[in-house]
Amino acid sequence: MTADRPVPSRAPGRLGGVALVLGGALSVQFGSAVAALLFPRTGVAGAVTLRLTLGALLMLVVCRPRLRGHGRGDWAAVIAFGLALAGMNSIFYQAIGRIPLGPAVTLEVLGPLALSVVGTRRLAAWCWAGLALAGVALLGQGGFDRLDPLGAALALLAGTMWAAYIVCSARVGARFPRADGLALALAVAALVTLPIGLADAGGRLFHPAVLGLGAGLALLASVLPYSLELAALRRLPTATFAVLMSLGPAIAALAGWLVLGQALHPVEVVAIGLVVAASAGAVRAATPPPPVAPAPAVSAAAAAPTARR
Repeated sequence: MTADRPVPSRAPGRLGGVALVLGGALSVQFGSAVAALLFPRTGVAGAVTLRLTLGALLMLVVCRPRLRGHGRGDWAAVIAFGLALAGMNSIFYQAIGRIPLGPAVTLEVLGPLALSVVGTRRLAAWCWAGLALAGVALLGQGGFDRLDPLGAALALLAGTMWAAYIVCSARVGARFPRADGLALALAVAALVTLPIGLADAGGRLFHPAVLGLGAGLALLASVLPYSLELAALRRLPTATFAVLMSLGPAIAALAGWLVLGQALHPVEVVAIGLVVAASAGAVRAATPPPPVAPAPAVSAAAAAPTARR
């Protein structure tokens, strides 16, 4: 009788979830490469403005979030989330304007890595953090002047904003249905960055070619990855999702090489690999073990409220 149970159907669901996560990661990192192509035309601030403004417009049209029925705490969470989005994108784009995409994401991912390690008391998680620091030390072999010290510092600062983004995202996700909170937070981020982008780029933002690249950037770096990640979280355990997301530095290095021609030194490739391995290991070490022999019906019911968000 056990052969009649739909157990094998879970594997395609898991594989589909993995494909969604990898698709989202490819989208966001290649979107960052497209942003670097925009820098000579719009400046960094202009590229950030195009991404967030067009992304917000697309998300608002798709989600059509309700503006009524929310308390002060809800709006405070949205504003904090929007500020984190604006800061994370602005600082990171300033970083990739100075250093290659792969090393920039490698340094940036230390923010979420630190967040996952600080939240656990397991020795293994701290050992993985040490491996990540070894990767960063290897990345800066001979001094970060080869990477540009300011660019490296900005990438690290972007990592702290990424950690804030994760915390704010969880709070907004608990208060708003579907992706409504994200759409509203993107609108806040767009309003914050729009005056800066207009002051920096002016009328160049409205050139048809620039608007076309900006629309592609908004789709690749905001709308598509967020949508794919939301769908993936409905199919995958959170820990599996986080481990797959740790591949970001490697995918960024690939995007920088293919789109921008940013070849990496072999030492930098090894350093990126160490940080990727450390991020995956730290997530695994920080994840509590599952309960012994959970009943399938109970686990499915427990996952249902998360899937409805």
